[in-house]
Amino acid sequence: MLRAKHRMGLVFFPAFDWAISSTHPEREERLLYTRDQVFEEGLLDVEGIVEFKPDLATIQDIRRVHFCVPDEGSVLTESHLISAGGAKTIGIQVLDKRVERGFALVRPPGHHAMRVVHGARGFCNINIEAVMIEYLRDAYGIDRVAIVDTDCHHGDGTQDIYWHDPDTLFISVHQDGRTLYPGSGFENEIGGPTALGATVNIPLPPRTSEEGFLHVLDEVILPILDEFKPDLVVNSAGQDNHYSDPITNMCFSAQGYAELTRRLKPDIAVLEGGYSIEAALPYVNVGIIMAMAGLDFRGVREPDYNPDRIRQSGDTTRYIEKVSRDLLEMRQRIPQWRDQRMGSQEYADRETHIYYDTDRISEARKEKVRVCMDCAGVLGIDSKADTGYHIYGVHIPRKACGTCQELGYRWFDSADSRLFTHVFLQDRTSGQYLSREDQ
Repeated sequence: MLRAKHRMGLVFFPAFDWAISSTHPEREERLLYTRDQVFEEGLLDVEGIVEFKPDLATIQDIRRVHFCVPDEGSVLTESHLISAGGAKTIGIQVLDKRVERGFALVRPPGHHAMRVVHGARGFCNINIEAVMIEYLRDAYGIDRVAIVDTDCHHGDGTQDIYWHDPDTLFISVHQDGRTLYPGSGFENEIGGPTALGATVNIPLPPRTSEEGFLHVLDEVILPILDEFKPDLVVNSAGQDNHYSDPITNMCFSAQGYAELTRRLKPDIAVLEGGYSIEAALPYVNVGIIMAMAGLDFRGVREPDYNPDRIRQSGDTTRYIEKVSRDLLEMRQRIPQWRDQRMGSQEYADRETHIYYDTDRISEARKEKVRVCMDCAGVLGIDSKADTGYHIYGVHIPRKACGTCQELGYRWFDSADSRLFTHVFLQDRTSGQYLSREDQ
């Protein structure tokens, strides 16, 4: 009988009752072929690979992360709560040391969901990794977390949630935003003033193959992880970099994904995108499971796998090598930039415009963060959508100083009832969540 080198947990949740439409890439069949392949390969018969059933995430879990407009019930279904609950279940099993590593094979995905949620964007309503991470922080005292997002699309929602958090390292490696949704994730996006350098974006050109992905992993991602020294490494394991994916333009294979996973050694992987339902997902997921369990994955091959056909060009290789060098050189200047920003301003502002492509909602957002020398800084968000909702949300970070805590409650209490339909407060120091409707 095969024995896993690393005891590993799996959670499956195909969400049979949820789909954007019957022909949409994010639909019910998306995980059925994967589940069949896992059974066919006998992976659940391997000693040391254990399946767990997902629990429901709670409203309290959602409120650690999001301001849902007008409320959670308006933007979520039970499937979203089970998907987030599946990620949470795997996190619990890993932190309770029942398994060394875990993979949540769940849908709907979540990495495009930002702190404020007016609806669905990029097929995402809530950020399932962030829901899991913030639960684990409260329940187990986890502090420093690294998220490595290998989805082909930039994880702009996760970036938004952790933009001001110096204890969360967010690394996204993705197809260049000039060529793919959501049009973001460039090298100069490095985090807010209290968390400069905790956001790392590595945009890759179309038709990048495993050679390019493994280069940036070895030369950029792993050294940054070593420097950060996280308590927990989470892989947002999107699989739409595959050469057969219908909505992207990359050349990654199941072997490449498995090798990346072997080198990355994530504690937890959570499925994100990947829409080649028959030709890619069954093989990629099997490869990832085997790599996380420490099994030999060299026999995992797609039926049409041809390395010569998907090999990247010499120009692509040279371009990726330059991107890697430039990014590391830029990171050397971050301490100087941090010192300059921390001493030059009391508050920092940011304005963004967000389009919810799935629900066709437009949002204009203004942020104000206190540039605090003692903590991540209290954050105020003014968000107005063309649905008629205009909300103000206050986020008090986990390790907020007394001044930022007090200021956060002042902002919440003084929010003008003539301007906002809803006012929210998220106090991570006490676990308190407050909400009021103003007319």
